[in-house]
Amino acid sequence: MRKNGYKIIPVNPNEAAVFGEKSYPDLTSVPESFDLVNIFRRSDEAGTAVDEAISLGARAVWLQEGVIDSAAAQRALDAGLMVVMDRCILKEHLRAYR
Repeated sequence: MRKNGYKIIPVNPNEAAVFGEKSYPDLTSVPESFDLVNIFRRSDEAGTAVDEAISLGARAVWLQEGVIDSAAAQRALDAGLMVVMDRCILKEHLRAYR
């Protein structure tokens, strides 16, 4: 996705850097605004990231393939966010731009 012009801000409490970019321990630590939160967490942990995205004013959350939390998705929808669940953002990008 970076090769296609998307700015990626890594959020991972276990890494100081990802692909040469500073990584933050959680969304609330990111010092700039962002539009989309792409969630690569176990389904039972996705709700925390969704709730942080809502509270920080993200416009959308994307729960990756295999990440399913219907209650969290509904909270995001109710808060006015766009929601994609159980789909790979790279696969969808490649499908749309072939």
